[in-house]
Amino acid sequence: MEEKILWEEELRGGQTWSHIFDLGMAIRLTDVEGGANVSALMYNSRHMEERYNMPDTLKAQHIARLTEGFCIYSDMGRIMWSVTHDTCGWHDPLGGVLDEKSLAKKYGVKSYQEHRNEWTQAPKEQMLLELAKYSLGPRDWIPTLNFFSKVECNLDGVMKYIPGSSKPGSYVELRAEMRTLLVLNANHHPWEPGSTYAPKPVKITVKQVPPAGADDKCRLSRPENGRGFEINARCC
Repeated sequence: MEEKILWEEELRGGQTWSHIFDLGMAIRLTDVEGGANVSALMYNSRHMEERYNMPDTLKAQHIARLTEGFCIYSDMGRIMWSVTHDTCGWHDPLGGVLDEKSLAKKYGVKSYQEHRNEWTQAPKEQMLLELAKYSLGPRDWIPTLNFFSKVECNLDGVMKYIPGSSKPGSYVELRAEMRTLLVLNANHHPWEPGSTYAPKPVKITVKQVPPAGADDKCRLSRPENGRGFEINARCC
């Protein structure tokens, strides 16, 4: 199978987006202006009760971040996505998202009726609205991944947000390893400094790509990942 682009579009600042990906598909997210943050939710689209599991993803690979060569695990020990390309170098699985209350406290409230496209949109509530399209609701909420944001953990376990981690043109590419519902929201990271509401846009590129081979870097980066791919081969 040859790699080819299926389509491209823009994820505007504040916008929520979703799509069901099949095996053999990938998504590239490009930070157009620098300083973007994209929060993501992930579910097995055939069995929605299986979904992204943050603790298993981190402990299986002995990491506190995501970057090229690592995988994203479900709560059944299967691999949902592989991070095949990354020029940013650090993506945050720990920081969560803003909800209506925290967004209003930090940025204030601007209604659509008065401010049109400059209105403030709370990422959590917007993502819950998107989930409703797939008959999912608040009880199905899970930890998010935050692409393009960097949160470091020191030896004492203290977490610190690092501004300016993602530069203009930085990108990350994910390859689907099972049929997966992906929900994205482009908005501020909850720990980002400042009080001006101005979420950055991201370019979405959806691709057809070859499957992971025996020498795939994501398969080989950790012994656990090799076992995860084996489980996928039996079940997905």
